[in-house]
Amino acid sequence: MTAGAVIHGTGTAGGASVGHLATGELDLSHGTVLTLDSITVSFDGFKALNDLSLAIEVGELRCVIGPNGAGKTTMMDVITGKTRPDEGGAFFGQTIDLTRLSEAEIAQAGIGRKFQKPTIFEHHTVFENLELAMKSDKRVRRTLRARLGAAERDRIADMLALIRLDGSTDRVAGLLSHGQKQWLEIGMLLMQEPKVLLLDEPVAGMSDDETERTAELFLSLAGQHSLVVVEHDMAFIGKIAKKVTVLHEGHVLAEGPLEQVQNDPRVIEVYLGR
Repeated sequence: MTAGAVIHGTGTAGGASVGHLATGELDLSHGTVLTLDSITVSFDGFKALNDLSLAIEVGELRCVIGPNGAGKTTMMDVITGKTRPDEGGAFFGQTIDLTRLSEAEIAQAGIGRKFQKPTIFEHHTVFENLELAMKSDKRVRRTLRARLGAAERDRIADMLALIRLDGSTDRVAGLLSHGQKQWLEIGMLLMQEPKVLLLDEPVAGMSDDETERTAELFLSLAGQHSLVVVEHDMAFIGKIAKKVTVLHEGHVLAEGPLEQVQNDPRVIEVYLGR
């Protein structure tokens, strides 16, 4: 662990206290990749997040649900540096204080975010999209002179197979189906080698077959990456999630297996509307 000034401690399983550092190399030795500690965010007096605490384990696939206005988007904004909390801390591993980093620095550190609408280079081929996304020196001179080596081509080929677009290598990305565009963007994020992926309603607008394939993709990624999936499709959540966090009015209302939270009277009242 790189030396640094201890910011604060937070409880862990078994009651031990872990000191977080302001800066340093990513330290996952305690098994937690992402920690939100008593986060509060206010907009014109409205608390979008209200003392929100959340911990994501290394390799975990966590689903986050909640009604509109529950704080899901603001939570992801805090994690990615788009919004600064009024109070509380946000840490990547044990050593990286996200509140002190820019959006670009957080992405470079290893946290990738996918919005609901896919963002790809529509006039480039699928292969070229993955090539452009590859984690490398993106300075213009370097990019213009770059020639892909065998290892880089193999890596792109493996990614094409993973996201099930190996049959569309030379297809212009703008001609892909909605679901295929979603997979391509996920592949582009994965080319950046993130430790954490934040995914906002990834199956919205997908066909049943595309949704099923996306569930298979996410399950294959869990373990190698930590996934935080914000979603409303309960059938999809049931296919992928071992643990679900329910947000309401900016804080955690309930947490646990999907069946447990679905039967929680508080969740039924505020989220399921019964």
